[in-house]
Amino acid sequence: MSLSSPSMGSTAGSEDVSITSAHPLKIFDAARRQDRFLYACAPMVRYSKLAFRQTVHKYGVDLCWTPMILAKEFNRNQFARDSDFSISTSGIQPPTIVQFGANVPQELARASALVAPFASGVDLNCGCPQSWACAETLGAALMSKRELVRDMVVETRRHLSNDGWAVKMEEDVDSPKGRSVSVKIRVHDDLRRTMDFLDTVIGHPQNRLVDWVTIHPRTRHTPSTTPIRTEALEILTEKYSSTLPILLSGDVFDLATLPIRSTASAPDAATLTLKEDPPNASPLIAPQPKPSTTNLSGFMSARGLLANPALFAGHSSCPWETVETFMCNVARCPLPLKLVVHHVQEMCAPGMGRDKSSLLNKKERAKLVEFTNMADLIDFLDDKIEEHTGQKGGMRRDL
Repeated sequence: MSLSSPSMGSTAGSEDVSITSAHPLKIFDAARRQDRFLYACAPMVRYSKLAFRQTVHKYGVDLCWTPMILAKEFNRNQFARDSDFSISTSGIQPPTIVQFGANVPQELARASALVAPFASGVDLNCGCPQSWACAETLGAALMSKRELVRDMVVETRRHLSNDGWAVKMEEDVDSPKGRSVSVKIRVHDDLRRTMDFLDTVIGHPQNRLVDWVTIHPRTRHTPSTTPIRTEALEILTEKYSSTLPILLSGDVFDLATLPIRSTASAPDAATLTLKEDPPNASPLIAPQPKPSTTNLSGFMSARGLLANPALFAGHSSCPWETVETFMCNVARCPLPLKLVVHHVQEMCAPGMGRDKSSLLNKKERAKLVEFTNMADLIDFLDDKIEEHTGQKGGMRRDL
């Protein structure tokens, strides 16, 4: 179901649809009490649509982000509301954070109020490095506009509060009207500028302005092929983790090789800054990192989940079961054929982690683009599932 009403008050198939789920901070707290990391699906342009969010949620994702939505267009254009944000009125509606691109406080506040009945929270994109976004003073360009980002967060929280939403963070975690406001950032070459940014946007630790921060430890100009700056992450988490939850975004491809290491190991063990073991080091096996032995609350994955939506369920590569789950979700929450084909190509190719096995070979993956309708794609995949697993695929019956 897409949201077509300017007021978001009425939707097809439901007289008064309101998404009631646990406050995101309550989900953070539940993970912390279990001493496990919270897992999040990153905002990905085109890819973080409802069918994909439902799929990754089934396989261990706690919080799902939408693709970045331009707040100004969302506020003014019914077509943008219909196409950019869809929810489920029946079945599973994953805890969803709506990410907006904005550079005007009133625009972000208004857009946030429109989605508040249907989402768990809103997030301001301060990390998109694409040139078009930065040219419009969106995304990573906001990393040099810390006062503006603060003003957008403050205005959004004020507007939501005036509309009756509970935005007092921990004080409102048990309220069904509780909603979160967060930001996703990159870092600067000079980390002191990032600290100035965070100090301004977070505000006083005892009365902070945002529920949590997601940090992508690359600069605006750093390509995704370059490893994240673990030393920057270490400094920032050490400084701010006692104030608010922090998610890491970037290079999260495999649960067995997360881009951090536990601090609770041998006396001279590496911390968040990865370094080679010294010669003749004793063969101690470092414990798996946990929130209690790091300064992180959780991980956000983009490319890793795109290739393997079952990543956070512990699968080293995408299983056929997950492809089938995704396709069944697509049957209920339709996506354009080309987008579905791209998702399937990613899932059936070698993954981003250590396990480079693939569900389809290169020739079979190339064949996917030849399909002109969803029925033929489903028939092909059902046949491949039966061929590889010996079990009949169940996608045909959901078409």
